[in-house]
Amino acid sequence: MNYQSIRYEVKEKILTITLNRPDNLNAFTVEMSDELVHAFTHASDDDDVGAIVVTGAGRAFCAGMDLSTDGNVFGLNEELRPTIQDIKDRPEDEDMVHGVRDSGGRVTLAIYDCKKPVIAAINGAAVGIGATMTCAMDIRLASDKAKMGFVFNKIGITPEACSSWFLPRVVGISTALEWCYTGEILSAEALKEAGLVKSVCSPETLLEEAYAIARKIVGFSPVSIALTRQMMYRCSAKDHPIDAHQVDSLSIFYQSLSSGKEGVSSFLEKRTPKYTDKASSDMPDFYPWWN
Repeated sequence: MNYQSIRYEVKEKILTITLNRPDNLNAFTVEMSDELVHAFTHASDDDDVGAIVVTGAGRAFCAGMDLSTDGNVFGLNEELRPTIQDIKDRPEDEDMVHGVRDSGGRVTLAIYDCKKPVIAAINGAAVGIGATMTCAMDIRLASDKAKMGFVFNKIGITPEACSSWFLPRVVGISTALEWCYTGEILSAEALKEAGLVKSVCSPETLLEEAYAIARKIVGFSPVSIALTRQMMYRCSAKDHPIDAHQVDSLSIFYQSLSSGKEGVSSFLEKRTPKYTDKASSDMPDFYPWWN
């Protein structure tokens, strides 16, 4: 795909996705949504990609939805009157995808389904969808220039991008509600204190610190990494640990027959493991178990 609003660059098994509308502070558009969905879906089965870093071009990460567009600024079809059942029964119908469904949510669902770890390098302002899209990413680093705001109530709308699912899991329900109720613009240090970001870096070191984490990941078994990512998200949302036990058992069983053999051998022989499995073709038969 020839991307217009993002960049997709792979080097040393690390994919950098850059939101690339710097003249508009990387404001989010329906086109950007479609391109991000495609990028994360493609990267999920791209065996040249072991980890993903997401950042913004210029001085902002993402200034939220581009509110300067004509018509419905969220790209929605105002002639429709959809119900929950409509979205459940025909989520991929064109009128649902581009007329009803939240474009930010389509992105975070693509991130959720991705087999590759996702690291946010938040280089500047991240407001609205710029903030909520990062909640679906696994590890978040922020520049000391970064600020974040969940400002939906300020303009008469509600949180989106599945953030009502992700944000309370990261910072707790009380903090998530306060941030959304008030729409307060939060400093990088406040984000770190609340646990939303792992660390605060200088603008000059932000990407390198994100890549340093990615490099620790890309040498491991891609199948084990993919399983671990989905196990953590999906099993942690279950009602009882027996559900996790069932998935854990199958995962350990099949990995012990495949990449686990190389992992154990390399440990005993005191050498670096050489994994040959691929997330695109070697996932065990029980995956995806949630289907």
